[in-house]
Amino acid sequence: MVNSKFKKSRFGTLSDGKKVHIYTVSNGKMSFSATDFGCTVTSILIPGKDGFKKDVVLGHSTLAGYVNDNSCFGTAVGRFANRIGGGSFSIGGRLYELDKNDSGVNCLHGGFDRYEKKVWKASKIKTEHGIGIEFSRFSPDGEQGFPGNAQLRVIYTLNDENELTFEYFVKTDSPTPVNLTNHSYFNLDGRGTVENHFLKLNSSAYLEVNDTLVPTGKKISVDEDSDFDFREFKRIGQDIKNVGRGYDHAFMVDGWGDGKLHKIAVMKSEETGISMTVSTTQPAAQVYTANFLEGTVGKFGRVYHNHDALCIETEGYPDAPNHADFPDCIVTPEKPYHEVSVYRFDFS
Repeated sequence: MVNSKFKKSRFGTLSDGKKVHIYTVSNGKMSFSATDFGCTVTSILIPGKDGFKKDVVLGHSTLAGYVNDNSCFGTAVGRFANRIGGGSFSIGGRLYELDKNDSGVNCLHGGFDRYEKKVWKASKIKTEHGIGIEFSRFSPDGEQGFPGNAQLRVIYTLNDENELTFEYFVKTDSPTPVNLTNHSYFNLDGRGTVENHFLKLNSSAYLEVNDTLVPTGKKISVDEDSDFDFREFKRIGQDIKNVGRGYDHAFMVDGWGDGKLHKIAVMKSEETGISMTVSTTQPAAQVYTANFLEGTVGKFGRVYHNHDALCIETEGYPDAPNHADFPDCIVTPEKPYHEVSVYRFDFS
């Protein structure tokens, strides 16, 4: 990048003495910061049409905030993101039991021993997608209850086209379910509700869920009268009161299956003039309207409320290990994991 800058700073020290760092990458127009504690994206600074930069992701101002909070602000989520129904799955006739940390019946985002609470190795990297940070760690067989030793790499890069790319790699020595994503909470105004943001999805179907938000296996097509129809730009809050607490559903990516990047979402704010386009090699995106944030204290003491952000979690289908007809989520020594998601920002 012509005007690229890379900076490494101390972010704090954990109770066990481990030192945590924060890394900032700028292309001269926008920047992002991330920490090796959980591969967490702590800020994305974008200029609005008023000339002032907006931090378009929610989170915390201090390391302690991330240590003590379980909202997954900006974190890398795995070994299996989203929910595994009943907190169990089988491979090769063997049953594996996981933490039931969601509603007491499901495993959510890997259970209690989450990747977001680990310190990852980090280094500067330059790839075809830009300049950024490579995070890596070894996940041993049995961690979180999953089989197989897994070598993990997560790469965040920024280029001159204002594209923030998240790239995920996993190698394992035995079959294991893998589903990695980034859990950033986006608000293109930098504050307030996202109900007045507009959203468009390249998705004509979503996964039906039960009362604990686990897919039933049924794929539901959207139509013009559906609360889930975002095939044309629609205000996020238009139908939100008709879907319980809010949206928390996996939308299927139209055209997925050829291994290429496909656009899944465009989110935009009329107030700031900032828009975000999301493309991915993954088969789905969990669209989550931050339905459980009420009262959470975030950056600089700000109190967050439900629907103050939108997560667009590009990922495999939730509960895929328990659905033979869902896209295969099993990684093997012969079939390593590699997925890419690109978040492009456009602004005045």
